[in-house]
Amino acid sequence: MAIWVVVLWFAALTPLSSSSMITTPGFPSSAVKLKAEVQLSKGKLYEEKFFTQILDHFNYNPQSYHTFQQRYLINHKHWGGAAHNSPIFVYTGNEGDIEWFAQNTGFMFETAPHFKALLVFIEHRFYGKSIPFGGNKAAAYSNSSTLGWLSSTQALADYATLILDLKNNLSAPDSPVIVFGGSYGGMLAAWFRLKYPHVAVGALASSAPILNFDNITSPFSFNDIITQDFRSESENCYKVIKRSWQEIDDTAAKPGGLEILRKAFRICKNYISAGYLEGWLGTAFIYTAMTDYPTPTNFLNPLPAHPVKQMCKAIDDPKTGNNTFEKLYAAANVYYNYSGDATCFDLADDSDPHGLSGWTWQACTEMILLTDGNTVDSMFPPSNYSYNDRLQFCKDRFNVQPRPTWAPTEFGARHIHRVLKRFGSNIIFFNGLRDPWSGGGVLKDISKTVVAIVAKKGAHHVDLRFSTNEDPKWLKEVRKKEVHIISKWLSQYYHDLADSPNY
Repeated sequence: MAIWVVVLWFAALTPLSSSSMITTPGFPSSAVKLKAEVQLSKGKLYEEKFFTQILDHFNYNPQSYHTFQQRYLINHKHWGGAAHNSPIFVYTGNEGDIEWFAQNTGFMFETAPHFKALLVFIEHRFYGKSIPFGGNKAAAYSNSSTLGWLSSTQALADYATLILDLKNNLSAPDSPVIVFGGSYGGMLAAWFRLKYPHVAVGALASSAPILNFDNITSPFSFNDIITQDFRSESENCYKVIKRSWQEIDDTAAKPGGLEILRKAFRICKNYISAGYLEGWLGTAFIYTAMTDYPTPTNFLNPLPAHPVKQMCKAIDDPKTGNNTFEKLYAAANVYYNYSGDATCFDLADDSDPHGLSGWTWQACTEMILLTDGNTVDSMFPPSNYSYNDRLQFCKDRFNVQPRPTWAPTEFGARHIHRVLKRFGSNIIFFNGLRDPWSGGGVLKDISKTVVAIVAKKGAHHVDLRFSTNEDPKWLKEVRKKEVHIISKWLSQYYHDLADSPNY
């Protein structure tokens, strides 16, 4: 049975499947069809600009002074201007093309008119067009020596440097900055507020699993939540998925078994194995749980509202009788082929249309997120978390040894409530409890200004999506509360600025 080793992959994740060896499948092949939540034909959302960024912020050897072009996107449409000290809203870019994230972060665009805010989306180094070594991705990704400059601490320093330079060029030294982010970007937003409080007056960290390190959060939490998502819709749905892994293994072991599986799941003829098929199905279940939004979405793939419910309806459909594979195929079709365009599915497709491959390096160095344990009640095969599997993979791939305690050492995680109560302020942690990453999130208020907003029916950074007329009341209330809290931060900032303009 395959071992599930799940790691964060953009604002999402990809399982590292292994039987005799661990491989790293690329982003799901259907990602080729990824679309933005907003129709760009409505008007240009932003201008693309570049900033000359230093390669290494923390050393003074000659190579540290090398530079690269860092991309950022900017929208002036509603900005009140420097003369009025109007705010600057900054998105701390995730592990991928910044345009993808900008086009799916409607909350910032929709609140900009109210706050008269300038919008800035900064691309994370080594992703999108922000590639060191002359923009040559092959050179930048060639070995662990060049990839060594890809880290969260360097990225945060990039953001601080760029923001301060931008404020200087805009003659807006007193315009307050608030940072926003979702998933890994949400982690960066929270950490940015803690590390650079003189640059950002507040942070909205959506679905930010900052506690998913060093056994602070149980490694079983992630898949427990996915299991509960599906089980809450249908006990039969849960049972069908749970028993399917053994049925797939048993079928694959028979003479002609792989051909039976290929036909059952409409897999393209170029490649099939039980491990890759299980990874393909597992990815569909994981991403669907993460994006179990109350309205249709195009964020990862075209999906209907409440896609977990739709998957379970497909599994429970009496037309499929007792045919487990037909039930699973119907469920996978909800995620991979809701548009109905696919004729077969390519398990060997390792395309990476949004340039997310750098996350494998980060997951082998500092982002050691514990997510791959499965209890006996899990819908996935029972397994314990194995650091040794990660260690071996990372040594084979990059010849590096992961540092599982570095992120909580650098940013803090253990006893977070006690620690941030003493010195943290102006951070919103949003989590939806249907999101498997919520297990590693901050779910309780820490202080009057470090607050947790928890939505029982919420999914992965659902609060940051573009709003729709079909949004449920609870989601509207979440966004209303976030706007209210941000307003309080800005009011306090302007009050302090008036009282002490030179300090």
